[in-house]
Amino acid sequence: MSYDLSSDTRQSASVRYKDDIEDRIWFPWQPSGSVPINTSLDIDTQGSRNLYKLPVEVLRTAVRPFNVSNSLSYISSLDSSYEYNFYFHFAELELFEDKQREISITVNGITQGPFTLEYLKPLSISFQRLRTVEGNIPFNISTTMESGLPPILNALEYYQLKQFTDSATDPSDVNAIMSIKHTYNRDDWQGDPCLPIGYSWSGLSCHFGCPPRITSLNLSSSKLTGEISPSLAHLLELESIDLSYNDLTGSVPDVLATLPKLKSLNISGNKLKGPIPQSLKDKSDHGSLLLSFDENQTSCQRDHCEGNSKKFIVPVVVSIIAAVALVILLSVLFIFHRKRKRKQTEVVNNTTASNKEGFLKSKNQPFTYSEIVTITANFETGIGEGGFGKVFHGHLNDGTPVAVKLLSSSSKQGYKEFQAEAQSLMIVHHKNLVSLIGYCKEDDHMALVYEFMSNGNLRQHLFSTNTTVLNWNQRLQIAVDAAQGLDYLHNGCKPPIVHRDLKPSNILLTENMRAKIADFGLSRAFSTDTSTSSISTTLAGTPGYIDPELHASGTLNKKSDVYSFGIILFELITGLSVQIKNTERIMHIVEWVTPMIEEGDIRKIIDPRLGNDFDVNAAWKAVEIAMWCAQRTSKQRPDISQVIAELKGCIGRNDENVQSEMTSLEMASYSYTLPEVR
Repeated sequence: MSYDLSSDTRQSASVRYKDDIEDRIWFPWQPSGSVPINTSLDIDTQGSRNLYKLPVEVLRTAVRPFNVSNSLSYISSLDSSYEYNFYFHFAELELFEDKQREISITVNGITQGPFTLEYLKPLSISFQRLRTVEGNIPFNISTTMESGLPPILNALEYYQLKQFTDSATDPSDVNAIMSIKHTYNRDDWQGDPCLPIGYSWSGLSCHFGCPPRITSLNLSSSKLTGEISPSLAHLLELESIDLSYNDLTGSVPDVLATLPKLKSLNISGNKLKGPIPQSLKDKSDHGSLLLSFDENQTSCQRDHCEGNSKKFIVPVVVSIIAAVALVILLSVLFIFHRKRKRKQTEVVNNTTASNKEGFLKSKNQPFTYSEIVTITANFETGIGEGGFGKVFHGHLNDGTPVAVKLLSSSSKQGYKEFQAEAQSLMIVHHKNLVSLIGYCKEDDHMALVYEFMSNGNLRQHLFSTNTTVLNWNQRLQIAVDAAQGLDYLHNGCKPPIVHRDLKPSNILLTENMRAKIADFGLSRAFSTDTSTSSISTTLAGTPGYIDPELHASGTLNKKSDVYSFGIILFELITGLSVQIKNTERIMHIVEWVTPMIEEGDIRKIIDPRLGNDFDVNAAWKAVEIAMWCAQRTSKQRPDISQVIAELKGCIGRNDENVQSEMTSLEMASYSYTLPEVR
């Protein structure tokens, strides 16, 4: 945790990269009863005394006690099960002709100093591996009798020391991924690829066994150049590889087929040439591998290239003969049916009227309209209303509870969209997506029969006063579940599916409070006929959750859903709806939370109904993820697979370290609250 003791927290934003090359987040803080000191002059941060690479913006501000005869007394209440490192940073901001400021620091009865502060030059004092005394670590910053000047403090950092008992990532995986790192110049990959949990390298997913193994690699849209690295074949636990929409060239290495657990390989949107290796095609044909290679220059994807020219004439001759035979056959049929033309026309018209927008094919169970009436007990219990009309609770003959969605005659979507939803749901199966049990299409009656979600939707649990408050871990788990469902739509379906209207009322909850995404039947699959991964469509969605870019361009892509997910995550964190009403106007939740983040007090952000039952570090991490997803431009947002990895690192921390960061500052006879940050 890093604090910049500054003049006004209401006007000062936190300092971080690029001002701080170490990307620490310096939260502004001015304790009540203190006097601010600041300068606009440059601080000498280039010298050897700036060991901790402190940014100039942090050193330019400081505080001293209001009463110049007092010292700065600081008490920090921390978790006694850990050790801590503390760092005090100083720089003299006031120039005196005949005086110099001399200070001493006492921590847990141990004193360092006195130290003389030099004008505009940094000085840092550290205390290592501190233990709490009855849950507290007291500090005192004082001046010497000779100084005659009060103590100051420019900045403060402290860190909790944690012992990582997890074994390192498997050495063979490390060697392979390091080779891939150098091939694609991934300078952002640092440290252990999988550990700590929740901080795996960007684009990597791991199985945290002993040792951890890399199971997924997603480098989609990462501006990769060169050839596909053969080192991928040494990541033996890989189940998924996504290298789509880069500038990769060369051929597809056949060694990828040797990966024993590979289930998905996406190399679409590159500049690859040559045939797809037969070994990969065989796996794809047998159904053991989902292979995507659209929008490449790859030739002969399904057949061998050799001999094609020799085999060209025979198919042409056969086609001509078949065409002539077809003409003769059609002529005979025309004469035979001429007398029955009127009756046949009536039959065709009747068939067209009954089918309207086309025949709906399904491997799932079809229901008649009378069965729908029986299932719902004549539509006795309504449980909601969506874009298609009302939703009713019912039971199948075997007692299985279901939700039946009827198509309203006034629905704007109409039969085509209803049919699209049914067909989409029939081929999409995932534990975090609502399952389709069956459908009904009989005359003008159309219905979808879903699995019933006994705990309703997320909106009811977040914003209704009649429900039990979701605890912190439940909220994180719901976020992970929803992200996993969205990841399957985006990265597990071919072509990818965009939800287009992700919001709390479309996230349903099971009996065990696990989340499933619903109402993605109106989503539109990405076009595979162009070189882009987006589609242009009419604006869809619910105000507040709609991608800001969509208003200007009308262009929809996977990152539009990521934006909506970020807004939902903010709602889970804050307990507030997307549109917040105050005395003056309605604010968007991102607009409301941004100054709270800069202020650095997590308690002003977290849903107050949670009380102290949450982990501060996990909460800040969740806020960062939400802000990452809710960036205004799609290029700044992560892929949903990255979000999953980050969110999983937050789960469970609530049990380890609840309410371990309550701190307070004492100055003379006063006591003040210290901002709680990560």
